[in-house]
Amino acid sequence: MIHRRCRRFRLFGLLLVGLAAFAVQTPAAGEGFAASALTSRVRETPFPGSGHSIGSPANGCLSGAEALPLSGRGWETLRPERNRFWGHPSMISFLMEKAGETPSPWRLLVGDIAQPRGGHMASGHGSHQTGIDVDILFRLSDRPLTEEERTTPALDGVLAEDGTFLPGRWGPAQTAILHAFASDPRVERIFVNPAIKQALCDGAGDDRAWLRVLRPWWGHDDHFHVRLHCQPGDAECVPGAPLPPGDGCGGELQSWIISGDWKSRPKPHDPLKVQRPEPPAACRTILGSAD
Repeated sequence: MIHRRCRRFRLFGLLLVGLAAFAVQTPAAGEGFAASALTSRVRETPFPGSGHSIGSPANGCLSGAEALPLSGRGWETLRPERNRFWGHPSMISFLMEKAGETPSPWRLLVGDIAQPRGGHMASGHGSHQTGIDVDILFRLSDRPLTEEERTTPALDGVLAEDGTFLPGRWGPAQTAILHAFASDPRVERIFVNPAIKQALCDGAGDDRAWLRVLRPWWGHDDHFHVRLHCQPGDAECVPGAPLPPGDGCGGELQSWIISGDWKSRPKPHDPLKVQRPEPPAACRTILGSAD
């Protein structure tokens, strides 16, 4: 009886050792679990040093992040408890500048930028990992937000089921703000709902160059998603594919509209089997550092 009990304890101990060894694998081992374990330890404070975006928006990290203040001239930061108001210093200065140009009395409602060190977010995004992405609501505010409005904002979509605009949720102010962002040479692309882009294409007239920057994507009927170019000197930042020529109002956009894909993004059959790629080597220190 004693020998059997000792053998059970030895087997249990070996099992614990094996589980511990599996849990501390590094991304170099090439397993999806390792990358997930590493990025889940993203710190609550930025990595020290100068601002650098590393990797791609969907697989990267950020050093030297700066925080967007909760409120300022022309903007309000939403849901600060999520700790996603950090960005590359160039993104923070860009946002403050563009918000300052917003016609009074309107204030931009700024959603997620990135976590303090970038990296994968536990919910809500596959991108926003390098500090050069930001979500901005189509809904505008004409005054500072209350604490309740800031922490639990109304995320009102602007589209009806048939793709038309809902009354009171879209107007010249939204078009002007998109035009201002899309015309800025610092912007690489802006993701909007395909039905929104279609409406803008239909009403643009001769001024069409800015439409090229607007890229159709699932959802995005309550906010637009701005992505900046990789910043000068960020050699490890991976840029997006070059935009196709033209205003983007042709066949690609029509394929979204005809298929109905603008309504919602298809979900994977088994989300638990979705493997995250290994982060870039430089991100292992940034995302796992105790500094």
